[in-house]
Amino acid sequence: MKRVVVGLSGGVDSSVAAYLLKEEGYEVIGLFMKNWHDESVTLSDECPWIDDSNDALLVADKLGIPFQVIDLSEEYRDRIVEYMFDEYANGRTPNPDVLCNREIKFDVFLKHALALGADFVATGHYCRRKDNEDGSVSLLAGLDRNKDQSYFLCQLEQNQLEKALFPVGNLQKEEVRRIAKEQGLITADKKDSQGLCFIGKVSLPTFLQQKLSVQKGKVIEIPNDLPSLIKYHETPRNFENIETLIAPFNFKEEDGTPVAEHQGAHFYTVGQRKGLQIGGRPNPSFVLQIDTENNLVFSGQLDSHLGLNKIALSIDNESIKYANLNNQFAPNKPIKVKARIRYRQSLQDAKVLVKDKQTYVLFDELQRGITPGQFCAFYNDNDELLGSGVIN
Repeated sequence: MKRVVVGLSGGVDSSVAAYLLKEEGYEVIGLFMKNWHDESVTLSDECPWIDDSNDALLVADKLGIPFQVIDLSEEYRDRIVEYMFDEYANGRTPNPDVLCNREIKFDVFLKHALALGADFVATGHYCRRKDNEDGSVSLLAGLDRNKDQSYFLCQLEQNQLEKALFPVGNLQKEEVRRIAKEQGLITADKKDSQGLCFIGKVSLPTFLQQKLSVQKGKVIEIPNDLPSLIKYHETPRNFENIETLIAPFNFKEEDGTPVAEHQGAHFYTVGQRKGLQIGGRPNPSFVLQIDTENNLVFSGQLDSHLGLNKIALSIDNESIKYANLNNQFAPNKPIKVKARIRYRQSLQDAKVLVKDKQTYVLFDELQRGITPGQFCAFYNDNDELLGSGVIN
């Protein structure tokens, strides 16, 4: 009998994953990961870890499977939290959920499971595993398009995927809740958790202020008719002009008008609308760019602002991870792909060109809020995740 360790999060998806695996005849063990101890930054009414752990325990008891709580907070702090602080301090926006899957769930947690004699680990992610004829494994998008979570697994590599199972990836969310109700699982009607993986919803400014100090500065509104923006959008959209198309706009204070005061440029991110506290403007304001060196936040009105929309991005080749090495991009040859730069974004048509140190992505349509530090994930026409890299 094959042994599977399930990452029981205290949510309905992992609960049903454990149930389905047991029904398939696996020997199932439930493990809850405790990744954080500091309750001061956790919004206590939003999935506190103690309640989640108790729910996971009740699910395991209902299913008749062994259950453990493992403390991975030290690894989480070293690999995820410190990285987040560094990225925000440098004016970039990390994705802790992608990192948590790569570094914690499918590395530290996986090693712990293997030490327990597991053949596989399983999670409640809405994505699908495909076993190929050549013995390799592919990762496909979940069948529920509204819940597809393959983006969060975009940095996993073959040695991680071959040990991973995703039992709910072929189901719709309503089917998962129906199964949970039929089996009397306490998580059947539980709201989906928000926020950082296995931590819960946090107040990000409070979280960041543990290490990043408040530094008041100016919010500068950039006009939509700035000549450099118009010139950018008149540039022919081809790989011959790729260096121009990926270059940051590099706004300066004299390019616009002060409209508000902020608490520190490192607390903001490109595309952000909420929390700007800009009043008296005719239209909603968005963050166009942040300058942590000079502590400036640049804003613009409406999400159609020329400074918020670009046609291309670049990725350092060192950050690219391929889910299956059979799908590596050939160098110096433009390749058509589907791509997304954030979770829940619909797949976008694009072309990829791999050079010696950089990979360039040229989209067919303008992309709003291309954000340094986030991940650009690549897919083919068959819903298969090819890989991803960190946006420069």
